Amino acid sequence: MSFMNSLNISCARLGLALLLTLASSTLRIEAQESPSLTELEEQAFKQAVAFAEPSIVRIQTVGGLDRVGQILTSTGPTSGLVVSEDGYIISSAFNFISKPASVLVELADGRRFPAIEVATDRSRMLTLLKIEAENLKPAIPVPKDELAVGQWAIAAGRTYSAQVPNVSIGIVSALNRIWGKAIQTDAKVSPVNYGGPLLNIEGKVMGVLVPLSASATTETAGVEWYDSGIGFAIPLEDVYAILDRLKEGEDLHPGLMGVTFRRNDLTEGELEIDMVRPDSPAYRAGMRRGDILLSVDEMPLSRVGHLRYALGTHYAGETIPATFRKGEEVIETTMTLVETLIPYESGFLGILPTREPIDAPRTGVTVRYVYTESAADQAGLKKDDRIVEFQGEPVKEYADLWTLISRERPENEVSVTFERGNLKETVKLTLTTTTEEIPVELLDEFIPPPEEGDVDKDLPTGFVTVPMEAHNHEYWAYIPNDYNPSYQYGLVVWIHPGGDTMEASIAQDWQQLCERRGLIMIGPKAAKIGAWNLNEAEFIKDAVLDIKSRYRIDDRRIAIHGYGSGGAFAAHLAFKYRDTFRAAAIAGAPIPSRPPENDPEYRLQLLFSCGDEDPEFEKVDASVKILKRLKFPVVFQVLKGRGHTYPTPARLEEISIWLDSLDRL
Repeated sequence: MSFMNSLNISCARLGLALLLTLASSTLRIEAQESPSLTELEEQAFKQAVAFAEPSIVRIQTVGGLDRVGQILTSTGPTSGLVVSEDGYIISSAFNFISKPASVLVELADGRRFPAIEVATDRSRMLTLLKIEAENLKPAIPVPKDELAVGQWAIAAGRTYSAQVPNVSIGIVSALNRIWGKAIQTDAKVSPVNYGGPLLNIEGKVMGVLVPLSASATTETAGVEWYDSGIGFAIPLEDVYAILDRLKEGEDLHPGLMGVTFRRNDLTEGELEIDMVRPDSPAYRAGMRRGDILLSVDEMPLSRVGHLRYALGTHYAGETIPATFRKGEEVIETTMTLVETLIPYESGFLGILPTREPIDAPRTGVTVRYVYTESAADQAGLKKDDRIVEFQGEPVKEYADLWTLISRERPENEVSVTFERGNLKETVKLTLTTTTEEIPVELLDEFIPPPEEGDVDKDLPTGFVTVPMEAHNHEYWAYIPNDYNPSYQYGLVVWIHPGGDTMEASIAQDWQQLCERRGLIMIGPKAAKIGAWNLNEAEFIKDAVLDIKSRYRIDDRRIAIHGYGSGGAFAAHLAFKYRDTFRAAAIAGAPIPSRPPENDPEYRLQLLFSCGDEDPEFEKVDASVKILKRLKFPVVFQVLKGRGHTYPTPARLEEISIWLDSLDRL
């Protein structure tokens, strides 16, 4: 091979090597310059937040209440969203439950302004603020028809830092939640971003973050779900639709029509009306008991859940169409929804029924006790009479009579048919309001010891401790030593005050009362004895379900009892779980927040005990007056000359009698 050929080959090889080296370098540079999917997502999130940032404000509240219910309030910063150029800010109503003395708004550019509260939407739990500022950048809404399950969701707020928003990433997990009012997201939603925006990937606002609950309507409803993967936002398009009304200072309230149904199953069954509130929209539209509600706001109804959706997005004052069937006639009408209804109050017959064994034949309701000067007393009913008809309808058992009386109001005239020995008689009488009398002469209703074959040797009696591993808690229980599974027992749930379970003294005070009055008592223990945590509510409810799974418990006589801070928590639980508790006996404590309306589906009776020298006395007295205005059955034991102490044995005897008479009619 010649020298020239060798040189040519060497040059060629060198050129190829250089080319490959250059190519390799280019590939490395391109690989470095091409961002990964993660980096692209990060860029998109940052750009979305940057786009929305001028509309996100920081809100500082100053002063106000230290506690609302079981929620400790604070003066820390919260979030809000600009909704008009001339200084209107929308935020979560939860941020203002403490009724702050002043509110300050800090804009994205650092300027700070005092704010006034203009109006509140009590249905969607939003509050409108106003600051004296111009040329602000309102949030841009995402049209509701562009919302979709599975799309990116960015929950933002301006809480931790005034300079940059705080951000949590997730997806839209559901639409039209909370009876059609809210978007659901799994992004973390909590007090740090309540009032802030839920953004799409473009930085436009899908909704305003708020705590909400499908079953509760209090100011703090839904807060317990924070950072749980279940968060809610009110579509911003819906906020703009009501903005003018809020700007006028009009508080908005959920629209009510005033009916209950024979079946309250949310998922099935036609809507046969059971009760219609007096002078309610439904009553004025001609609806009565036995009618079938067919549609509301042009939405066909085949179950109660449909009605909740039909009414969920409407406010008091709005007029909507409705259709119902009365007999064979279909009637089309309109209703103007209202903010409040005349408080529900059941008529009172004035008897206490005898409690039969579980397997006893159902042939009527036998009278155990007649209340003095009640309708039953005036009509001449006596102990051991057996009521077999009410208003011409047959009565086979307690549930029949309870339902029939519940439909009647005080001052209604009714007919009662009863048997006395071999005689059968029908009388007319006028129902009264529920008595506040505690029948101190009421004798114990003797529950016989069980037959030998009925005793479950694996079922403990006396004092026992029951672990609740799912909650990492435990509760103690006292079951009467002669517990008879052929009878149902009342249940008392003791909620101890902070710092002391009072287990020994409560056990001593209540053991004989439980034996004599057919009661089982349980005492859940807080994880930290110093105070109950709001999140422990579910543990207490599960403790009730646990004891019910082991022993025969009468659902009509499940009561919660607490003292001091435990009494306040007991009141909170009684209103939160009205499907579980039928009574609350509260010692030395007021109710922690304004109660909901008296609910005919879940009648709740209350008893308060408080010393007239107790520092809490005035608050307890105010609580009793509020509850009476709402027509709750309330008894108030004023302990003369006593301060902040647990009731004396004589007063506990009265409380046990009251618990023994919770199934009065």
